[in-house]
Amino acid sequence: QVQLVESGGGLVQPGGSLRLSCAASGFTLDYYAIGWFRQAPGKEREGVSCISSRDGGTYYPDSVKGRFTISKDNAKNTVYPQMNSLKPEDMAVYYCAAGPGGLSIPEYDYWGQGTQVTVSS
Repeated sequence: QVQLVESGGGLVQPGGSLRLSCAASGFTLDYYAIGWFRQAPGKEREGVSCISSRDGGTYYPDSVKGRFTISKDNAKNTVYPQMNSLKPEDMAVYYCAAGPGGLSIPEYDYWGQGTQVTVSS
């Protein structure tokens, strides 16, 4: 059974950093890519990063490029998004998902429950 569990969310001040985690079970990270998505109240869900299954290649949209990075530890079967220089507009529920790669939401079959990130002074 595929399962994804996010953790690491919380309250951070603008300009601060936060590292999230996505622990995967039921599959290995060399089988599915992992995408990270976020959804703020009243807004559509959007992709913020992904890491490929085979070579660990990463992709970031312009909205987070240079501030967010993503890495994975295959031995721990866990993915780590690192978020730096956080802005109030980064506040959202963050989700990890397993799928083929890229940031096309409909292509991701498995989703975690989400973790709240609040950016506020």
